[in-house]
Amino acid sequence: MKKVLFTSVVTMCFTICFSQSKGVESSLFNLQTGLLGAWVNNETKLTESIALRSEIGFDAGIFGGDVYGGNSGLFLAPVISLEPRWYYNIKKRETKNKNISNNSANFFTTSISYHPDWFVVGKDNLQVFNQMSFIPKWGIRRNIANSNFNFETGIGIGYRYYFLKQYGYIDNDSEIVLDLHLRIGYTFKKNNK
Repeated sequence: MKKVLFTSVVTMCFTICFSQSKGVESSLFNLQTGLLGAWVNNETKLTESIALRSEIGFDAGIFGGDVYGGNSGLFLAPVISLEPRWYYNIKKRETKNKNISNNSANFFTTSISYHPDWFVVGKDNLQVFNQMSFIPKWGIRRNIANSNFNFETGIGIGYRYYFLKQYGYIDNDSEIVLDLHLRIGYTFKKNNK
């Protein structure tokens, strides 16, 4: 009995010490789209459960109009974002043998986004002021079946700061913002560890 117990303990220790826990992917390259834009992003592994996402794309917005049929429409403005993401349940999903490829897990993040005043697609003479936002968010990311297609949703409340002095205004302005996103995407390139 002692030999069986000793062998079991040694086997468990060996398995724990030498098993390779996957955690987040070392590098992911994604193309995502949603109701309000399109984005290209890369996630780079920092630790077993933290990845840094860098992203560039277009956020959509609605201009003009009123309830009586005024001129309104949709426009696209460039956005650059940086997000450290903590996939807090990726280890738990892995131990339960759930699919964690392409970082399929729940996450907390703080999205840092910059909307530059470069150009606007969709409406002449429309200007988007230089602005920066800081939005803590909770989200979920999952693969669709066993493919490289994925969906992602998240929600957060944060702060947006407008750089208005450069446009001749006396003061800069800021506001509290709600961020709700729903995206579908495809992972083009996946580099494993």
